[in-house]
Amino acid sequence: MKNSYIKFMGNRPEDPAVIKSDINFTNVAGLDEIKEELLEISDFLTKPAKYKKFGAKIPSGVLLYGPPGTGKTLIAKALAGECGATFMYASGSEFIEKFVGIGASRIRALFDKARKKAPAIIFIDELDAIGVSRSTDNNSERDQTLNQFLIELDGFSENTGVVVMAATNRMDMLDSALLRPGRFDRHIYVGNPSSITRKEILNHHIQGKPVSKNLDIQKIVEKTNGLSGAHLANIVNESALMAIRKGRKVITNDEFDKAIIKTMAGLKNKSMILNNKEKRIVSFHEAGHALVSFILTGVLPDKVTIVPYGVSLGFVLTGSGEDNLILTKKELEEKICMLLAGRASEEIIFGEISTGAQNDIAKANELANSMVCEYGMSKYKNKTFDIKNDTIFKDEIDEEVTKILDSTYLKAKDIIKSNVEAINKLAKLLYKKEDLSSKDLEKIFDTALV
Repeated sequence: MKNSYIKFMGNRPEDPAVIKSDINFTNVAGLDEIKEELLEISDFLTKPAKYKKFGAKIPSGVLLYGPPGTGKTLIAKALAGECGATFMYASGSEFIEKFVGIGASRIRALFDKARKKAPAIIFIDELDAIGVSRSTDNNSERDQTLNQFLIELDGFSENTGVVVMAATNRMDMLDSALLRPGRFDRHIYVGNPSSITRKEILNHHIQGKPVSKNLDIQKIVEKTNGLSGAHLANIVNESALMAIRKGRKVITNDEFDKAIIKTMAGLKNKSMILNNKEKRIVSFHEAGHALVSFILTGVLPDKVTIVPYGVSLGFVLTGSGEDNLILTKKELEEKICMLLAGRASEEIIFGEISTGAQNDIAKANELANSMVCEYGMSKYKNKTFDIKNDTIFKDEIDEEVTKILDSTYLKAKDIIKSNVEAINKLAKLLYKKEDLSSKDLEKIFDTALV
């Protein structure tokens, strides 16, 4: 049976076919703790008598939250397949209409249909479209839709054989009435995969594909730190397409490397041609990033390029291989220092700065703001700030952010000034070859670093 789901159409004449999901938890790589948590719901839907005997009630709602592309919809479909339940999918935006009452009637129709098709799982994607806090938006249609949704959730006090699941990327926007016990009882965070899970996901997606015996999965895992499951699936697919275009018989490490770059930086921009002056500026800019990154972390970048990709004129690709859940103040300052190193290199070599550091500056400011306002890493120690509401402290926040940015920029300049020979050799070779590997960098750093 083909993998499918019921697309809820509201009060429309057509009645979509009811089709069971044909995937289960074996199709979901990693996420073992989440699957274990949801197996209890699967057990209830398949063996309700066992729970009725003890007077136990299954959670009426399960909220999956986290960044996009992490597998929230896949988990819900797999749960439906695991227990043979009907899977009913709806996007939150489908319930929002300009005519008052339409959204509420569609909610009622969806829940009525689910009760008739029990055991069933209702899955609402983009819950924040209808569940946004009522204090932040004066919208009578959205309010009526949310009120009806809350009423339907309350109506699940009995064991009806229907479970409501929802997903959101913006849990902070949801109305508090949705999150209380009795409605969405369980909140499950689905984050970007760890290194162990990334390896499982990659192995899952390369199954059945002709891959080289020399394929280094662990190296790919290290280079994809911070990417979602959707990114990883796309990387495997892109690498397969590249191998086909080249007429290869197997997918090699080279295709995976290029697919990672394409996913992270975008398409190679052949229409963006740098003149000699711009090319030289970008060479020293990227050389600054690479040099300071290596000195501060001791990790050789995998690739440095001045070939434009997407809107980027060049980039440094480093695979740390580590999943850092906690960062110290020193580590955050080093991240900012590495971001500002490109501009620092430009200023030291050319005596002026360019617009090329726009994205670096934005990221550096964002990190510095987080250090002051969220992490309590300023002279105010454990004090945090709400930027939107603490306008009275705006000057203090600006002063502390500026202090962090200035000190890290000065550190980047000091590192580059102490290694002018290395920066010149690196930039000169980068200008000539346009792409440098870790081996190219190693030769320069071994002979030219102080």
